[in-house]
Amino acid sequence: MSFNPPTYKYGDYVKWEGDWELIEGYPFAMAPSPLGKHQILMGRFVQQLNNELEECECEVYPELDWVIDEKTVVRPDIAIYCEEIETYPKTTPKIVIEIISESTAEKDETIKFKLYEREKVEYYVLAYPDFEKVKIYRLDNKEYDKVYEGDYRFKFDLCDIEIDFKKIFKRRK
Repeated sequence: MSFNPPTYKYGDYVKWEGDWELIEGYPFAMAPSPLGKHQILMGRFVQQLNNELEECECEVYPELDWVIDEKTVVRPDIAIYCEEIETYPKTTPKIVIEIISESTAEKDETIKFKLYEREKVEYYVLAYPDFEKVKIYRLDNKEYDKVYEGDYRFKFDLCDIEIDFKKIFKRRK
């Protein structure tokens, strides 16, 4: 006898209590509130990206649900969109940054990696606070190519931004 777990849709998702993601109809409980180092890293990313995007028509959105379709809703740690968003984005972000923790690593490195690749997110950044490093993937045709582990200049639409990862991972004395 095989067991097939039930699948759900967006209408179900919006009724759930707590924090969830819905991927291909399957629910994923979000991890408890992120640790301090995760929050510090996210704040530094948002600050640096906002500074870099001042001359651009794009905005930084931390922890905003991305409704991909009826069966898939994800909440990237950080996403950059180059359009005005009043409620929830329904189009593909230019950049997604996921800050990796022990509890999210498998989902971020495999499930979301394939999902973002399929949805044509131009850049996918995996940030590892414990190791103070990043992995940056750029969409090349239909698949991601690993492009760099360090500082990087992102180019999309009319934007040209650079992230200084030394500042992102700096330690206070």
